Amino acid sequence: MKQELSLLILAAGMGSRYGGLKQLDGLGPHGETILEYSMYDAIEAGFDKAVFIVRDFFKDEFSQRMEEKFADRIDLRFVCQEVNPKIEGLTLPKREKPWGTSHAVLVAKDEIEGPFAVINADDYYGKAAFQIIADFLRDGVSTEQYAMIGFILDKTLSERGHVNRGVCEMDEGGYLTGIEEVLKIRTEGGKILSDSRIEALRGDEVVSMNFWGFHPNLFNYLEESFPAFVKANLDNPKAEYYIPVIIDELIKRRLIRLKVFTSPHRWYGVTYKEDAVMVKKAFKSFQEEGVYPSPLFS
Repeated sequence: MKQELSLLILAAGMGSRYGGLKQLDGLGPHGETILEYSMYDAIEAGFDKAVFIVRDFFKDEFSQRMEEKFADRIDLRFVCQEVNPKIEGLTLPKREKPWGTSHAVLVAKDEIEGPFAVINADDYYGKAAFQIIADFLRDGVSTEQYAMIGFILDKTLSERGHVNRGVCEMDEGGYLTGIEEVLKIRTEGGKILSDSRIEALRGDEVVSMNFWGFHPNLFNYLEESFPAFVKANLDNPKAEYYIPVIIDELIKRRLIRLKVFTSPHRWYGVTYKEDAVMVKKAFKSFQEEGVYPSPLFS
């Protein structure tokens, strides 16, 4: 029996450095958003359901746009990520931002039954990435094996300012052994420098851009670990439980292995408002070259 493939889209971020809701900014030749390109690629790869994690104050506007574009193409669900979730026995500090990407995944628990992928709403990953992860979810995922799509570092940098990247460490079989969060990576004098390392980065390092392939048993681990994380961070109103943190925990406990598939293509995103120029140019060329139809949806 064919298993339903779900795509979980993290769309609750506020884009503080960008200066607005990147999720709804039209960057394609006909006003297409980055997310609409990802949705197109996911549908082409055979995903059956899209679950969007959003914030309550823009849910209506967001869901209306997605339903207009995709309601007849894929099953759509919308879930709000609360800033201050209720956890029995704990009094949480008042926060301005949600508890991070691991918590965002957890709130989708009731909408996902089978294998699922996770992406950021404001990142462009390319057609190949969606096909690779869809094939893995059909044939390779298990309770003990997850996956991610990695990208080459120098194909993910911004010309407009610094970025943070999770640099992956892998064994000879291509399985993840650890992720180092490298901060404020930027290009200076022909070198790739960061605040986390004394030596320059090479540029060919594999980095995580938050594109994951999971078995639904991940929800069991999150239900167990998230309250413990919150309890340990009650005095830190800015603490966030990121996906690489839970993955690192599970690998160290030898509960899972995580296969890293490296994409040869460039990642596109809009960390800064000025990045939009490069993304618009890329999307225009994609449609001129016939990679995508123009307009994306007729």
